[in-house]
Amino acid sequence: MYSNKENVNILTSLLVEHDVYQVVVCPGSRNAPIVHNLNECPDITCYPVTDERSAGFFAIGLIHASQMPVAVCVTSGSAMLNLAPAVAEAKYQQLPLVVITADRPQAWVDQLDGQTIPQQGAFGSLVRRSVSLPEPHDEESRWLCNRLANEVLLELSFYSTGPVHVNVPISEPLFDFSVSHLPKERSIERHYYHEMKDVQLARDFFEAEQPMIILGQEYSEWVEEDDDDEYHDAMTFLADYGVVLSESLNNHLGYHVPTEKALTLIGDNPDYIPDYILYVGGHVVSKRLKTFLRKAEGAKVVMVNEGEAIHDVTMQMDELKVMGTYNALVNTLYFFYHHNYLSVLFPDLPKERQTEKLFHENPGHVAFHDRWQQVLNHAEQMTDDYEPPYSQMAAVRYFEQQLCDMDYDFHVHYGNSSAIRLANIYSEHHVWCNRGVNGIEGSLSTAVGHAAHMWEKGLDDKVFCVLGDLSFFYDENALWNVNLSGNLRIMVLNNGGGGIFQTLPGLQQSPACETMVAACHNTSARGICTQCDIGYLKATNMQEMQEGIVLLLTEETTRPMLLEVFTDATTDNQALQAFFEK
Repeated sequence: MYSNKENVNILTSLLVEHDVYQVVVCPGSRNAPIVHNLNECPDITCYPVTDERSAGFFAIGLIHASQMPVAVCVTSGSAMLNLAPAVAEAKYQQLPLVVITADRPQAWVDQLDGQTIPQQGAFGSLVRRSVSLPEPHDEESRWLCNRLANEVLLELSFYSTGPVHVNVPISEPLFDFSVSHLPKERSIERHYYHEMKDVQLARDFFEAEQPMIILGQEYSEWVEEDDDDEYHDAMTFLADYGVVLSESLNNHLGYHVPTEKALTLIGDNPDYIPDYILYVGGHVVSKRLKTFLRKAEGAKVVMVNEGEAIHDVTMQMDELKVMGTYNALVNTLYFFYHHNYLSVLFPDLPKERQTEKLFHENPGHVAFHDRWQQVLNHAEQMTDDYEPPYSQMAAVRYFEQQLCDMDYDFHVHYGNSSAIRLANIYSEHHVWCNRGVNGIEGSLSTAVGHAAHMWEKGLDDKVFCVLGDLSFFYDENALWNVNLSGNLRIMVLNNGGGGIFQTLPGLQQSPACETMVAACHNTSARGICTQCDIGYLKATNMQEMQEGIVLLLTEETTRPMLLEVFTDATTDNQALQAFFEK
């Protein structure tokens, strides 16, 4: 029988999954549930050592002898501090030592409670990773506990190794050993994905009945400049076989995918949920897409990323494939398409017949692909047909329509919140956006930096920045800059505050909504433009907006230009709602 503490049971199960089979255990009451579990688990061997100072070095001896990771488990308070010398030794010997510390609930830290000190992060830079496992109370906190335990234990076996710290808060009562078996926990794997050699990645994708690829935020200049049709053939090949969903933050696909509208049409229909998800790149903006992916319970989920961090967007991820110097999607595409996998699967067929054979080998994917294609086509048509009233939506729609007719090179930056969401509806090209933290600050400054580089290099590329009023006024000092030139064009969508707050159910009931949450105002960009010698245009209706956008796109000047589009926040919200309800 095991402890009834879920975080303790999750950790015990994942220690075994990550090949930690030996644990040095020290005495104490707060760590008793952990020690009990370790002793009960048939896959783990426990070594009792009373002195924590000695226990840490005893564990290092086990690591030397076994060449395997070893854990040491201590109770709360000063017991943890006694491990510091051994942890430091493990760091500089690069040894896989797992420090497991029991802890008191956070509420009692610094409240004169016995053996209660701030334990999370106490080892500082001596450990590769430190996590504190929450005591789960719902599915989300269980997922978090599982993910954190996976993340810290993955540090034991990636490139070089070193010590890690797992802090485990445990509330009273402590000694309930009534659980009959350990949970079967999701174990995340992390592999270095090198030079298109991962046959299993392709095998899983092509053997799935309902495969899907998600393209997160990622930009490759190589893709923009490459005139070899082979890359685009590879992308078409995968899009024809499975379902590819993308936003304008990714520049690899080459055409617009109406992801948000399609998901609205699909609703809760389970026939569109994938059984295999290959997630490539970083952020996606759409909350609908994230919610949809989290419904894919039981699906195999693989993330291909250029960094080693675990980003479990789907809450289902099984495996992370870490790229080295190669662009994640480009490398994946070339592996799939250059027949490395197809030659393994169909070694006796000529190359021209391998693709044909693949498409007929697993007919189940065809119906899934066709269902999605019908919805995407319908969503695309509805997007084209919908003509919003004068609003921010109408401004972005007209801007993107006119931009497509320009015969010069351009780069478009969008601000966060409403602006980037409108871009994902209408943009037919890659867009830049500060989605690292998704804050409103810095959008204009980023575009200014981009434009300054183009000007300095003598390039004729125009740089556009489309952003909301709060983003603009927050970052207005971006225009207090000696590096400005005529290649910078700005469109400010001014509806007198944070318009997106009108879309949040229930918030309007608060009397603090307009003044304190949405930051409503009556400010204009005109004075800032006058101060900074920026050409200023203003629009208050459809005709002025359209004329202003044409000037913004076509006028040749030596100084930046700004178009301020004044709209009503309520009308903006109604236009967007009507689009999704249409």
